[in-house]
Amino acid sequence: MICRLRSENSDIMNEIISSTEQHLKRIQDKLQQLLKQHSFLQKENNRLKEELETTKEQTLIQQQNISNLKQQVEVLKLNAGEMGEADKKEFEKRINAYIKEIDKCIALLGG
Repeated sequence: MICRLRSENSDIMNEIISSTEQHLKRIQDKLQQLLKQHSFLQKENNRLKEELETTKEQTLIQQQNISNLKQQVEVLKLNAGEMGEADKKEFEKRINAYIKEIDKCIALLGG
């Protein structure tokens, strides 16, 4: 009888151990899956950050091009005599603002 009890206890312990090992294996598998997913998401995040930075740079370049083209259009209008009085005054204000900015830069370089 004692041997039978020991055998039953041993069987129960083996089942518990087996169940625990299976549970640990599932946890390890899930952990590996999460680590792979984390690595993938980090790479994707880095790629998207680089893409965003590139897009920002391109947007800035395009904005500068637009500004340059607008200035060229204004100069062409002035040269062609197509600029109205209000446009001429606005153009003169902008030129004066540029001159002031240039004077500040010269003062900083000289000082």
